[in-house]
Amino acid sequence: MRDDPRFPSSPGFWRSPLRGPWFTSVLGLVLLVGITVLFVTGLVSYAAYNPDLSPVNDKTPEKGILGFYLFAWPTNPHWLYRLNQGVHVTLGITLVPVLLAKLWSVIPRLFTLPPVRSLAHALERISLLLLVGGGLFEFVTGVLNIQLDYVFPGSFYPLHFYGAWVFFAAFVAHALLKTPVVLRNVRQLREERNDLVTPRPAEPTVTRRGALWFVGGGSLLLFATTVGQNFDGPLRRTALLAPHGGEDPGSGPNGFQINKTAAYAGIDPAETGEDAWRLVVTGRTGTVRLSRTRLAELPQYSAALPIACVEGWSTSDQWWRGVRLRDLAALVGYDGDPPDVLVESLQRHGAFRRAALSAGQVADPRSLLALYVNGEDLSPDHGHPARIIVPAAPGVLNTKWVARMTFGEL
Repeated sequence: MRDDPRFPSSPGFWRSPLRGPWFTSVLGLVLLVGITVLFVTGLVSYAAYNPDLSPVNDKTPEKGILGFYLFAWPTNPHWLYRLNQGVHVTLGITLVPVLLAKLWSVIPRLFTLPPVRSLAHALERISLLLLVGGGLFEFVTGVLNIQLDYVFPGSFYPLHFYGAWVFFAAFVAHALLKTPVVLRNVRQLREERNDLVTPRPAEPTVTRRGALWFVGGGSLLLFATTVGQNFDGPLRRTALLAPHGGEDPGSGPNGFQINKTAAYAGIDPAETGEDAWRLVVTGRTGTVRLSRTRLAELPQYSAALPIACVEGWSTSDQWWRGVRLRDLAALVGYDGDPPDVLVESLQRHGAFRRAALSAGQVADPRSLLALYVNGEDLSPDHGHPARIIVPAAPGVLNTKWVARMTFGEL
């Protein structure tokens, strides 16, 4: 079977003249840079949830030493999470053709016989299994997540988080071993022969450089059909692969993207009416209950902030108006530096119906319990009667349909 060209274990089975050290090395260098950026922006994205602040924010409670990088998430610049997540998701989609081409270029090695020649070779094969399997797992779960298609078992957060560490560990080991060889292959004018070069090449239909242009064109196409989700206006209509890539929902002041409607969240209109709804605020001096009319009578402030979600989509800056979070903290005994706050929604099911904000986020003068957006009352889908808006925070921490706020150390 090893020498029979009818079987994939034979070098003669793989006849494409495109395969070779130079082609694989160029793709590898692109992935070396791209995947490193993806990993770093992924860590930054997870840190934005402030998972060490409160158990309700942490979807990977058993992370242990893997949480060493976590830090208190800042509120400046206010577009920080929007930029980070836009880069993470757009770059991930853009790299898909490169990843597939790289796997295609080395596929003969998956069928090499004997499968294990020594202990060192066995360890190398295991590392490659983790590298290939982890890479496919991360890209597939990431793409499914931005499409809001959760066909995989369990929660996306721990699956993607732990999968990223397994994949990146194998990726680093592979990069340390192969980068010197890759650089040498790219620099050489005359390509060395190795097990990727077929002994029975078929008639070429395209050059290797032409194949790279084809892969690059595929990546450019995916970039063009994804990047628009980070912008409003006509460019958003080009984001065909993004779940929020079409026209804005409706028109008018509330006509911008949402991730979860009031109906989907199970919000009963009877609960949000003026007579029924009360905001419960608890702190050092006790509890106060505030109607929306009473909240509107408190000092009102405005802030221009975007909504940015983990799926990579974001809005431009919207004008929000409402009560500062630090003023609400002062109502329950925190006149100086405000503490952390636990925010609870009328939504009864689903992730992030409860979310914690740090003292630094509460203290920022742009952090609001918003009652209005772009000069109009919040719509039900945007969180009426009141919602949180905090600079640089992930969209899920900007809780909608707020019912209770508890200030204090979490």
